Amino acid sequence: MMATRNTLHVEVVTAEHELYNGEAEIVDAPGSEGQLGILPEHAPLLALLGAGPLEIKLHGEDEIIFVSGGFLEVSNNRVTVLADTAEKAEEIDQARAETARRRAEQSLQDARTRSERAEIEAALQRAIFRLKAVELARTRRRR
Repeated sequence: MMATRNTLHVEVVTAEHELYNGEAEIVDAPGSEGQLGILPEHAPLLALLGAGPLEIKLHGEDEIIFVSGGFLEVSNNRVTVLADTAEKAEEIDQARAETARRRAEQSLQDARTRSERAEIEAALQRAIFRLKAVELARTRRRR
């Protein structure tokens, strides 16, 4: 499918599988230095991704995908997301993510080294952002 002047083509992939391949009016992505908003006809861009919800918006519908690191490239009205890990918000097991968050919070208190603490904080952030993606998808469906 070809992007029109009012849309851009978006692909979201990991090494294992493709999560999204279609059109969008807006892509909001968690860049490593802050949120990135991509509209049709955006200038070429290559950016590092952080962890958080990636929002793909088309005709009032939102596709929410949790990403944890990777790259985002914008070129010729196409957005390509090469994510380290990614999962659609509706496929996230909320109870498991909540358990991971609590476990990381507890482990943080027992961290002995800086590197151990940094690793646990990264796991905590991933769990928090996974939960945020679930909540974002839930609230968008209610609109």
